[in-house]
Amino acid sequence: MSAATWLNKVKWDDQGLVPVIAQEASSNDVLMFAWMNRDALSKTVEIGEAVYWSRSRKKLWHKGEESGHVQKVKEIRLDCDQDVVLIKVEQADSIACHTGRHSCFFQKFEGSLNEGDWQAVDPVLKDPESIYK
Repeated sequence: MSAATWLNKVKWDDQGLVPVIAQEASSNDVLMFAWMNRDALSKTVEIGEAVYWSRSRKKLWHKGEESGHVQKVKEIRLDCDQDVVLIKVEQADSIACHTGRHSCFFQKFEGSLNEGDWQAVDPVLKDPESIYK
């Protein structure tokens, strides 16, 4: 099967992107959400490490290129509608979030409709100032 064939099975959006969920292979924790384009997904398969598309910087982003928190890809899955990718990864230093936390999903809703708010429930494992000098 050629590269184009398997990549063509992905339903890319109007900007040529697909949403990607990164999940820790060992714990099944959801670490982060990001986007990939064809080049990012191809490069991820080629090097075995997560490469995303940065919408803000408009360029490929090799996860960990600045922080060292590389994601080694163990498995890649495509959902039933072929429009979401799940990557199971081994997360370097157990830090996936730019805030220095294990997961980007560290804020939990607590309370009621009128009296609720988001609370940070996971600790900072490493000060972001020391990661991104």
